[in-house]
Amino acid sequence: FRITHSLGGGTGAGMGTLLIRKIREEFPDRMMATFSVLPSPKVSDTVVEPYNATLSIHQLVENSDATFCIDNEALYDICMRTLKLSNPSYGDLNHLVSAVMSGVTPCLRFPGQLNSDLRKLAVNMV
Repeated sequence: FRITHSLGGGTGAGMGTLLIRKIREEFPDRMMATFSVLPSPKVSDTVVEPYNATLSIHQLVENSDATFCIDNEALYDICMRTLKLSNPSYGDLNHLVSAVMSGVTPCLRFPGQLNSDLRKLAVNMV
């Protein structure tokens, strides 16, 4: 399983980690990877984002086999500095996240001997 969610909001942090826990209970032998967007104080719009993220990290440690952390502030910096976008939209940020996911998972999508499944990828990363 591959799950993408944000750890700053209530839906991605609370409902997302609940979903991860339920999937782990139903399919304990399956590998699970998450792409988790972490909140940043520079681009935060609510004061509870750090609390949501802190409380969600425990569930990720317990129930996810691989977690790829994506910094929200870094996404904005890439859009502004590299892509020269003065006011990046969620579509721009989502495009960057999809590029990260695409760059991390080619070994799962194309044939090859190294890292041919998520379990081998997780073992070779350690």
